[in-house]
Amino acid sequence: MKFINFKTILSTAVIASLLTGCAQKTGNETYDNNQNAIIGTTIGAIAGIVLGNNIGGGSKSRNKVIGAVAGAAIGGAIGYSMDKQAQEVAQSLNTNVNNNPNAVLDPNQDLIVSNTDNYVKVMFRDDMMFETNSANPTYSAQTKISKINSVLQKYPNTLVQVVGHTDSRGTHAYNQTLSEQRASNVGNIIYNSGVSNQIFSRGCSFDKPVALNNSESNMALNRRVEVYLYPNQQSVIDVCK
Repeated sequence: MKFINFKTILSTAVIASLLTGCAQKTGNETYDNNQNAIIGTTIGAIAGIVLGNNIGGGSKSRNKVIGAVAGAAIGGAIGYSMDKQAQEVAQSLNTNVNNNPNAVLDPNQDLIVSNTDNYVKVMFRDDMMFETNSANPTYSAQTKISKINSVLQKYPNTLVQVVGHTDSRGTHAYNQTLSEQRASNVGNIIYNSGVSNQIFSRGCSFDKPVALNNSESNMALNRRVEVYLYPNQQSVIDVCK
């Protein structure tokens, strides 16, 4: 998949608009959203200071301030955007955002929507997605996957990565192929819905378990497909580590 990097010049008006947009949210939603917005703002400010050192002309201290303000605005906007997308995805799937790291260990949680300030993750359990040893999503799974598309249509610049994970039964090579096929098939369902987002897939075989592969119940936890939504290429993580 080819990625295009864009250089963006932010005017003072745009920066003020981004900062104002984050500040206007109220109610219970504000606390959760602003947590990630603050994290994003802080990271953005630090990055902005670094960039400010490299701006030509003017004093370095002034450039640091300009860079910090621009970086804070960008970081805050990205953090808030990921919160907002997570909430919309969860709503489309008739669930809630669940950022509890232990949720993945609950066998009753066969669908989990979570997010950080850099991405949204949707986890689907294998049992609700595929027949045994099959890479083809069931009709029910296809219907559920397609519900994400209504959100993606609102965010055409969001990058979509679909990742397959297996348990440790069978060879690594067999599971690598199976995980890649499952991720690719889920990615194709999203792509064929007509969204314009860039979509890419990856298989991790059994390299990233969430539980020890020492029982049937734990193996069931490890068999899953995850859909990551990123605001830009720089936010993409190594999903197999």
